[in-house]
Amino acid sequence: MPETVISVTNLLKSYSDITAVDGISFSINRGEVFSLLGPNGAGKTTTVEILEGVRNRTSGDIRVLGEDPEKSRSLIFKLGILPQDFSFIYNSTPKEALDFYKGTLTASSDLNEILEMVELGDKATTPFQKLSGGQKQKLGLALSLVNDPEILFLDEPTSGLDPRARRNIWNVIKTLKEKGKSILLTTHYLEEAELLADRVAIMNKGKIIDSGTPMEIVERHHEDDNLIIRGDGQVENLLGSGGYQFQREGPYIKVGLKSIRDATEIINYLYEKKAKFDDFTLKRESLEDVFVRMVGEIEEDETE
Repeated sequence: MPETVISVTNLLKSYSDITAVDGISFSINRGEVFSLLGPNGAGKTTTVEILEGVRNRTSGDIRVLGEDPEKSRSLIFKLGILPQDFSFIYNSTPKEALDFYKGTLTASSDLNEILEMVELGDKATTPFQKLSGGQKQKLGLALSLVNDPEILFLDEPTSGLDPRARRNIWNVIKTLKEKGKSILLTTHYLEEAELLADRVAIMNKGKIIDSGTPMEIVERHHEDDNLIIRGDGQVENLLGSGGYQFQREGPYIKVGLKSIRDATEIINYLYEKKAKFDDFTLKRESLEDVFVRMVGEIEEDETE
């Protein structure tokens, strides 16, 4: 059985008449990437801060590496934290920042090794304000690794980054997973979660509305798959004669599928009838497609 490193049972956090986290439960196993997904205001950051011990809960039971983060004074030395909107002293260089953290945490990590891991080896003496957005996030990751933590909390680590910088951060997270780190990742980039996470939990308005592997969630909530064919009226006539349901979308014909196997049947049928078509593709819903349908409109003014 996998070892549980984080256990959350009936977690509640309320502020007067506002409930930010509404009785959620989940667990995280050693060595896995677990992602909390949700729109702004879903309660993701509040949940993470409670697990880190920087915010008190209203009620519920929490164990992080077997300890209660509200009561343990030593737990923080086993955690690595990259907060949302990470920043640092402008004139400080990555090397100086790491040296400072190493002294504060009395850690024995190889700082050059950490800089190389996060791809900042050639920026070790560059002032913080001259780093790119992606490099600043990499420095935040580097600082979270100084104490060789067992668990990493990464809160929106790629928010606001361009696609190239985002993928560079993804590569670092993959490397950390390969090294056996347990990672709690919050993000609103669904592609990011689908690529990196072993399991995800979708939060909305303080509640977890579903959880599982990305594939499990897609399978539970996806609508019909579609076969997209680039073809003319002859293809439409043949599909109609064969009893297939379809609709025209510009130069394409979209055929609804009850099963992925139906796609093979349809293409074979068209070949047998000597239909002429340019190309075809199978379109399956992604985690993002399902997420948008489940969550609906994002309310920007909800309490995080």
